[in-house]
Amino acid sequence: MDSSATPGLVLRTHSGVVFRFDPGALCLELLTTGGPGEGRRWEVLHEPADLADWAARSRLTPIPALEIAPEEVTDARRLRDALWRIAIARTRDEPCAPEDLATVNEAAARPPLAPAVGADCERRWAGPADGARLLATVACDAVDLLTGPFAERIRMCAGDNCSLIYVDTSRPGRRRWCSMERCGNRQKVRALRARRSTEHPRESE
Repeated sequence: MDSSATPGLVLRTHSGVVFRFDPGALCLELLTTGGPGEGRRWEVLHEPADLADWAARSRLTPIPALEIAPEEVTDARRLRDALWRIAIARTRDEPCAPEDLATVNEAAARPPLAPAVGADCERRWAGPADGARLLATVACDAVDLLTGPFAERIRMCAGDNCSLIYVDTSRPGRRRWCSMERCGNRQKVRALRARRSTEHPRESE
């Protein structure tokens, strides 16, 4: 799975709160762009520039100079929605739909973005960089995740009304929140208030 020096996406809630969310895998970063069903409310992939913008904010390093066709944006939404359903199934320990797995495998079978070492010994991308190769890279990352040692650690944030999905790559495997800045902090505040109300019942009335 590709990673950058500072992995994670900067997200903004409807109330304007900004927080960093690291889902732990490139393929799960794509899920922040929208999704099937209720996820349609959060859709941001409408045109090629939107997909290129997501790639620029993702953990791909360096940022690929992409040439994306309109139909590849449709393909991106199709792959993302399949990944959403697969991830949900994994969090519930349920079988993944064959058609969703076929969508991932179809994308993964295409040539991905090709990494290379430049003359300055820094990482770069070699050859064409289009939407199909971008999606192949995402799909290959999904295959690595789903067949790798962290497949059993794909989880949904335990926060109220939060559906962000991540893979817990921490050594103890006890991650519960999308971000300590957001849901983790809200839970700490609730726990503190509950403890104070128990310790000082009259003051809480």
